[in-house]
Amino acid sequence: MDSFIVISLIKVAVLFAVLLTTLAYLQWVERKVIAHIQVRPGPYRVGPHGLLQPLADVIKLITKEDLMPSYVNRTLYLAAPFIAITMALLSICVIPFGPTIEVAGVRTWMQMTDLNIGVLFVLAVSSMGVYGIALAGWASNNKYSLLGGLRSSAQMISYELPLSLAIASPLLLANSLSLREVVGKQAGGVWTWNVLHGPFPQIFAFLIFLIAAFAETNRVPFDLPEAENELVAGFHTEYSSMKFASFFMAEYANMITVSCMATVLFLGGWTPPWPAEYGSRFVPTAIFALAGLVALYHGVNYARRRDKYSLPVFGVIFLAIAALFLLPMVQGWLLPLFWFFAKAGAILFAFIWVRGTLPRFRYDQLMGFTWKFLFPAAMLNLLVTGFLVAWFS
Repeated sequence: MDSFIVISLIKVAVLFAVLLTTLAYLQWVERKVIAHIQVRPGPYRVGPHGLLQPLADVIKLITKEDLMPSYVNRTLYLAAPFIAITMALLSICVIPFGPTIEVAGVRTWMQMTDLNIGVLFVLAVSSMGVYGIALAGWASNNKYSLLGGLRSSAQMISYELPLSLAIASPLLLANSLSLREVVGKQAGGVWTWNVLHGPFPQIFAFLIFLIAAFAETNRVPFDLPEAENELVAGFHTEYSSMKFASFFMAEYANMITVSCMATVLFLGGWTPPWPAEYGSRFVPTAIFALAGLVALYHGVNYARRRDKYSLPVFGVIFLAIAALFLLPMVQGWLLPLFWFFAKAGAILFAFIWVRGTLPRFRYDQLMGFTWKFLFPAAMLNLLVTGFLVAWFS
């Protein structure tokens, strides 16, 4: 029991350390990707290639003056960002990142905890996040903030329906609400993943899930609650310092959660696209080795003076990681993590890519889209999936 408690505490510390670091650097990645889309450098002054920019942002937000307007509802004003970030971070606790491993003689999951109703837990906790945004708009006692909070509440509640229906379709194929069991049913390679496998491949449900996830996380083109051209900044107009940052941390945490959920429900979780005996275990080594060689080449043939010193360091780091993936003692847990985060990272890249390319909808278009198209389409997909599962079972 003591070792179980110790390992659980270690998992909590590691998970939240990695999650908070990812939240910080996801903003850096987004700024870099959008900068490349728009043909500009992005952050590059703080640290090599701007890698210390997230640390500078954190220091700036912590030291920034924390203003509180005199006319706000103080209790709810302070509770709103706390609710938003807490609900966003709780969802990640039931996401399985890999198979069962052995640590210090104790077998444990690569997961905080495995609930047999894990999907319902994620839906319930993420649904509570709307209270943070709605309360922020109402407690600010500002008409712009109130309108932003009302828009967000209506948007998130509306898109929750097609999102839940899209999730229900792969659950019918797995016949379980446990996220680990859902992944276990997709362990045979890419053709057994729910997005391609079954009596009715869930490509349509996957697309519905992604579209609804964009709206649930208030991302472009569904970021109407904070449309600065008409609502100043929406529900967080009256917030500053770390309370202001909490809402954006919650947004990025929700992006990570929905990307992980899409990976687990539709893309096989931590399982590789093809069995390890056919060479899938060498893919990460090849990717990192190639990245290391490219970095070393550009370090030698540098275009900017600072690349002469930074790129060779990154090249050596990438080559060391490539060699690490060849060690048998770590392959059992390192390879599943690679495949899981590669899939989730691809979905996160799609979030950023869409933000850099699409304009936002009008509010009536946004609401009409979910009720006139997305919800009926998700319902039809669920009915057809249920019929085919019942017919072929």
